[in-house]
Amino acid sequence: MTFKVRLTRDAEADLVRLFDFLLERELSPDGGDLGLPTQAIAALRSGLAMPKTSPFTCRKAGQSPFLRELIVPFGRSGCVALFEIEDDANVAVLAVRHQREDDDH
Repeated sequence: MTFKVRLTRDAEADLVRLFDFLLERELSPDGGDLGLPTQAIAALRSGLAMPKTSPFTCRKAGQSPFLRELIVPFGRSGCVALFEIEDDANVAVLAVRHQREDDDH
């Protein structure tokens, strides 16, 4: 069985925020890799293919068995994608954050 994975508007906005967060970190006075934000978003989008085939293998995120979290490693940390298995054919990505972001966004 294959699921269709879609990003909600909030998740799409999170990708923009995540790109900006990573770019800001790389613009430090010490210098950084300005290609890193693009690479991270590409890795995240690639990682989001996993729920297409096995969304129930991701860890639960709350009481509902349909609310799950996917860890997408990148570099020394990674991103966390919160998603919901909506039915037997659809998965909705609800939110995405970097593991080193503050949770107050």
